[in-house]
Amino acid sequence: MESLAEVGGILGRAEQLDRDLTLAINAWHNPVTDAVWHFFSQVQIWYAMYLIIIVFFFIRLGWKKALVVTLSCILFVLACDQFANLIKHGVARLRPMEDADMLARGLHMLEEHGGLYGFFSAHAANSLGFAVCSSMGFKNDRRRSYRGYSLFIYVWAILVGVSRVFVGKHFLGDVLVGFAVGALFGWLFGSVARLACKKIE
Repeated sequence: MESLAEVGGILGRAEQLDRDLTLAINAWHNPVTDAVWHFFSQVQIWYAMYLIIIVFFFIRLGWKKALVVTLSCILFVLACDQFANLIKHGVARLRPMEDADMLARGLHMLEEHGGLYGFFSAHAANSLGFAVCSSMGFKNDRRRSYRGYSLFIYVWAILVGVSRVFVGKHFLGDVLVGFAVGALFGWLFGSVARLACKKIE
């Protein structure tokens, strides 16, 4: 019983730290940065970027490999989204903007209320997972280096994830767990795509 109490105490302290860090990060705002974080948080804005990346898959990899890599990225997003929804309803952790204590402590919100639960962040998972999966996809072109792309897409993914704290939609812990889950899913789907591309070769 004592060990259970200790675990409960550790979890309680971890959650309190998560709440405190979320509020500390969320408090760094002004009209200029608010606009930037709101921009990064809007998924629809990035559809054109996804399309351009897919076009480059076909330009650089050839249609067979490009089709495999594109499908791996699409299937990754579908699988990660469904898993995120499953966990959100299973864990049922309120979003900061739905949490009365967080609102009372001054949470700054840049977006309207969304779903009730926020653990873990699908935005963070999808952005970092797409970065992993697409970077691995470009590596199927052995003639060129894609370090510049990898740097860009990983920085973009981190900014998208962190923006969710600034707009009030997620706790920092939601985002960090989302990054971890997305990286794992992205690596799995990217690895399957690489195996398929090797068979094409």
